[in-house]
Amino acid sequence: MAPDLDRRTFLGTAVVGGTALGLGGLPGVFAGEKGAGAAPGPASEGALPKRPLGRTGHQVTLFSLGGQALLEKKDKDVRERAVALIHRALDLGVNYCDTAPLYGPSQDYFGEVMKTRRRETFLATKTADRTRDGSLRHLEESLRRLNTDQVDLWQLHHVGPQDDLDGIFAKDGAIEALRRARDEKMVRFLGITGHFDPATLLEGIRRFDFDCILLALNAADRHHLPFQDDLLGTAAGKKMGIIGMKVPARGRLLKSAALTMKDCVDYVWSLPVSTIIVGCDSIAQLEENVALARAFRPLDGDRMAALEARTKTEALRCSWYKRGSVDPWG
Repeated sequence: MAPDLDRRTFLGTAVVGGTALGLGGLPGVFAGEKGAGAAPGPASEGALPKRPLGRTGHQVTLFSLGGQALLEKKDKDVRERAVALIHRALDLGVNYCDTAPLYGPSQDYFGEVMKTRRRETFLATKTADRTRDGSLRHLEESLRRLNTDQVDLWQLHHVGPQDDLDGIFAKDGAIEALRRARDEKMVRFLGITGHFDPATLLEGIRRFDFDCILLALNAADRHHLPFQDDLLGTAAGKKMGIIGMKVPARGRLLKSAALTMKDCVDYVWSLPVSTIIVGCDSIAQLEENVALARAFRPLDGDRMAALEARTKTEALRCSWYKRGSVDPWG
């Protein structure tokens, strides 16, 4: 999609019609499924709306549980609360969980729950190693910690500049590990993740037919190196599962741009994404996000533009993870 494409034209195509970006027939909010867009009720009531996770065949809930926040903390008193948080997410119908070796004990907390509830979720983890052998060692360790023989999605973690991508695709690079893991059925699907430069991810999905992409999307995105222009449109056109992250920019959109969590999630859910992952600090936060998913209705172009305008002056604060940005908060 060209960066200067008219805003209303894009939203009318991606959200209302959906077909141009490979989203025709989306269930839930996009297809008027029973219960979609209903008034919010108690967090324990009603089914979560779902969308296709690309071509994987999985119908994923709008809200998915990220493996950071409480789940990456190592404090002695955290384990019980972290495990309870994951159990509560599954109780509420959340059916996609994301973790990674870099997220401290997150895989261990998920692994405790997976002992008894593995079939209830689409389980995703990652490798940050750029070599074949190193990545395969990471996968074996992840499978052990997650108490499973197979993960649903294995992803290249945080692909950054072009030379990072080149290393992945070099001889004995990590891409060889991904292919082997899929061939040996240690993983079902393959993905790529990043929030540094959309051009690198765009080149990545041109080089390899990944099933899913995890990318940064929020209301401040359009002001600096936007991920929602060429990259999002290309991924949707390839019928990839599209997972949004950095949705509230680790709370900075709430603090510096005075957006609400509803503003943040509604903005990204109004883009052609399959789901979003959000790390939660408490069960209360989890239940709030689930309630927002149940109540979601797509935003129109004017509302989207208004939210973008409110983030303009704080865009660099809220995009510290992108190439060319400096984190003014350290």
